Amino acid sequence: MDKGTYALLIELKNETTLTVGKLGEFDFPRGYYIYFGSALGGLEARINRHLKHDKHLHWHIDYLLQFAEIAEVWYLSSDQRLECTLCREAHELPGSADIALGFGSSDCRCPSHLLYFTTKPSVEPFKKRLRGRGFTLNRWGVT
Repeated sequence: MDKGTYALLIELKNETTLTVGKLGEFDFPRGYYIYFGSALGGLEARINRHLKHDKHLHWHIDYLLQFAEIAEVWYLSSDQRLECTLCREAHELPGSADIALGFGSSDCRCPSHLLYFTTKPSVEPFKKRLRGRGFTLNRWGVT
């Protein structure tokens, strides 16, 4: 597996206010988040970097991951950037909300690549929607 797009299912146990790089300050309520990104230079390296706790703050998601835990990782192999497509499909999940406009989406026209949920969203409806579009979502083992 080399190139692809991924989705991080993240749990934030305590509400926090963060300054996210140059993007600004945001209030992040406790709950669950799904972050979408592409790794056309290597999925394994990118996902492993996100799973590390001690790292330089580079991407918007790095700021949130200082205070949250990755619960699940989902990916699909492709040489195309598909995070906008995945994010649009996941936005159809019940309870999804954009709460940090511009988060992870500074290089596209999406409102955000971070979706918020008060309770843990089920990945099954999301996977089904993607299958209907010809994409297969795979689970990455998180320890």
